[in-house]
Amino acid sequence: MIGWVIRLSNLIGQSDGTFWVRLPAPLFHMATSPLLMGLAKRMIGRDAAPWVGVTFVTLPAVSLSSVLMSTDTIQLAFIAAAIIFFVRLTKAASVPAAIGLGLSLGLAFMTKYSVLFLLPGIAVAMLTMRSARISWRDTAIAGIVGAIVVAPNLWWNVTHGAATVRHTESIANWNVGSHKTHIDILDGAGFLAAQFGVVGPIVFAMMLLAGWRMIRGVPQGHDQHTEQQRLLAWLSLPCILLITIQAIFGDANANWGVPAYVAGTVLACAMMMGLPWWVMRSSLVINAVIAVLIPLLTVFPYTLRLPNGDLVMKRYVGRSAVSQFIAETAAKEKIDILVAGDRGILADLFYTLRDRPLTIYAKPRDGFPESYYEQMFPLPAATGGPVLYAATSILTCEGVPAEVVGRWAVPYGYRRGSIIYVQKVTPNCLMPATQALAMR
Repeated sequence: MIGWVIRLSNLIGQSDGTFWVRLPAPLFHMATSPLLMGLAKRMIGRDAAPWVGVTFVTLPAVSLSSVLMSTDTIQLAFIAAAIIFFVRLTKAASVPAAIGLGLSLGLAFMTKYSVLFLLPGIAVAMLTMRSARISWRDTAIAGIVGAIVVAPNLWWNVTHGAATVRHTESIANWNVGSHKTHIDILDGAGFLAAQFGVVGPIVFAMMLLAGWRMIRGVPQGHDQHTEQQRLLAWLSLPCILLITIQAIFGDANANWGVPAYVAGTVLACAMMMGLPWWVMRSSLVINAVIAVLIPLLTVFPYTLRLPNGDLVMKRYVGRSAVSQFIAETAAKEKIDILVAGDRGILADLFYTLRDRPLTIYAKPRDGFPESYYEQMFPLPAATGGPVLYAATSILTCEGVPAEVVGRWAVPYGYRRGSIIYVQKVTPNCLMPATQALAMR
């Protein structure tokens, strides 16, 4: 989905510059906000709609992903649409709404598999709440439509060794293949703590409070909206719980919980509206300050630093500088074939050097490829002549260190403190062990 969206934006702008790559991000958030306002109006009341809208657009995760381009940004809009159709179907059977539900869920799945984390909560809500049930006919229609939408993707996976599923599994490291050798409660606590930064401390605290009240059986907010708030809780909190468990047993990034914050934002606002108004105001002020700071950080990415000297935007800057250094070394050596094994380096090489007369390959490996680049652009065994290999360590080929033709101690950005070595090697030195043996 993100590939389709970026491609469409490039076609509209007739450019693949960073502006047109990132432009859809704020536009998708601009679409999600009124969807959530409509959901809030239906489930909480008319007065809640504007507060939900302004709370959503000031969430730290939304502010950050408005200046970047990520799968989460796109998925939120489809999840919001799916929840609206689902809630509509709980009120009355409707073929168009069922089609809309299936279509929205299918597109959300095509955007990112994390939408599956919402399904257990929906299932429990339908089992335990009469007001959350939809007709079997509408369920079947939504299921069929959703299956049609995702069928091409699933079929591609079937015919390509379950590539996407295996890659997702390799990222998640769920038990098998995990670097962990034991259960780590602190990692789960760390994921939960990170959520206070993802959506703001008060918003996440209100979601947790709603869950606590639901467990204790305390009415959440106005009595007439208790059932709706229970449904919102089931549509959000189980997702956070599942990923927290994932963090305990394997790995989990802070943004994996983002699908929970569609219904979660509405739920948090419902809680805040039942409390003194200073709670809502404090939440908006805290998040609004962050919402202003994040665009400023992108304007001055090389100015603002943390106490330890690192740039605040360290993760997002310095990538093109590494690619430019590698390209300059290639020009000096008069070699036009570049190879790297690191996915981050490869990604920027392909983008930053897209207009250069250079050929870029990924270092092949035995077994399942670890990135799209390894899958689609592995270095061919028949490549003739020397190539340039970029890495943060020196390659040893048959016990002999490779010839280093370029060396750069990166002074800033995401590679700060690392040394990039550009090495002249023969293709055979970069082949995986089994393939290199076969070539001898």
